[in-house]
Amino acid sequence: MVTGNRHKFLEARLILAEFQVDLLQVDAKRLEIQAEDVEEVARFSAEDAARRLGGPLIVEDAGLFIHHLGGFPGPYSSYVLRTIGLEGVLRLMKGASDRRAHFKSAIAFCEAPGRTPRVFTGVVEGVISKERRGEKGFGYDPIFIPLEGDGRTFAEMETEEKGRLSHRGRALRKFAEWFTRMYENI
Repeated sequence: MVTGNRHKFLEARLILAEFQVDLLQVDAKRLEIQAEDVEEVARFSAEDAARRLGGPLIVEDAGLFIHHLGGFPGPYSSYVLRTIGLEGVLRLMKGASDRRAHFKSAIAFCEAPGRTPRVFTGVVEGVISKERRGEKGFGYDPIFIPLEGDGRTFAEMETEEKGRLSHRGRALRKFAEWFTRMYENI
């Protein structure tokens, strides 16, 4: 998995272990385009990483899409988190009655340089909390409450529990199901 985010890698490794898929982290430079679509960003990054590193590899891109903000920050979530942080997002949501949001993850698998990556997506619906809650997880976890949960934010959940509900977990499971079918005889 090509990522500099250790938290993201550890979540992915835990989920893929359910399928007996071993994952290694490669913290390597890769190009990340600016696009409105997380699938396009992940696909391009996987192609670029495969050219640089060979394959097989996966790359993940994700975004938080807040309804009240017209889908912002979406594919720019990482930049927004670095620049205005969670407190800035909460300020943008101050007084908002519509707190609906969803996370979307795109996992791009590229088998080798020159091959077209295959993309797997996962979505989780939720709401933005009114304050930070929880110390676990990373990124937007302290302000995202999944609708399928029990009212806790992702940051209030253990990693395994979050992985069962999360966008990343859903995309990774789709990838793992496909990968194990395709490569079961290897």
